[in-house]
Amino acid sequence: MTSAPESFPRPPLDAAALNAVLARPDGMWERIEVVPEAGSTNTELAARARDGAPHGSVLVAEHQSAGRGRLGRGFSTPPRAALTVSLLLRPTVPVGRLGWLSALMGVAAVGAVRGTTGVEAALKWPNDLMVPKASTTRPERADGKLAGILAEIDFSSGAPAVVVGIGINVSQSREELPVATAVSLRGEGATDLDRGVLLASLLGEFEELYTMWAAAEGDAEAAGLAAVYRDTCVTVGHRVRVHLPDGRVLKGTATGIDADGRLVVDGPEGERALSAGDVVHVRPDR
Repeated sequence: MTSAPESFPRPPLDAAALNAVLARPDGMWERIEVVPEAGSTNTELAARARDGAPHGSVLVAEHQSAGRGRLGRGFSTPPRAALTVSLLLRPTVPVGRLGWLSALMGVAAVGAVRGTTGVEAALKWPNDLMVPKASTTRPERADGKLAGILAEIDFSSGAPAVVVGIGINVSQSREELPVATAVSLRGEGATDLDRGVLLASLLGEFEELYTMWAAAEGDAEAAGLAAVYRDTCVTVGHRVRVHLPDGRVLKGTATGIDADGRLVVDGPEGERALSAGDVVHVRPDR
């Protein structure tokens, strides 16, 4: 893996400025903490949650050296090249509705990326932020992964504490990205690569969505979250190959997302609703 040219600007985040704008007395965010390095922001914030850290705590790492994705996948990012952030939430909603929080993060990220950079991001079920092939100026490539989302729930203190993390590729060069299918905002021609602006937009979008979702007691349909998620999810309406944990592959058409956030696939044996825990991969069936 090669480094980006030194002339490419990667300024540090300004924690004081972010807190001045986002950590309002009447707002959701308790404190935005920016650390020079963390193995995993999710792991670090989950440990703080067990020590009693409050709802609305935000942890950002300038350099994440041992990030964790779905199914235990690991990754790292060059210093100040990505936006790696985790949020601590203590929602008082039915436990069965907590699964919507990763989707909520995805919808917030789509809004933030589109609004601040002009890149037409979308969602791939269950937890990836994508730049679809149709919206790129490079038709030779497939859909590109811009970010991954990971939500984890801890019940050690009784009431659930949820840590939701996202790592958005911002200024990485092609050579700095971990896999061939990954893309960065820089590579997709973003109009703005200011991570502070992107973070402020992400937290603003998340707070608005979360406030409505929590007021609806976690009912994503009533809050309007489910409808927005469906509108931004490129998986729906396409033929897919679903790789199941037992090694089988389910082929069919992704017909929708149900009220519990499960992917509905119409296959040879009829419709089947799949949760994120039921699958290994969901890929286009070409």
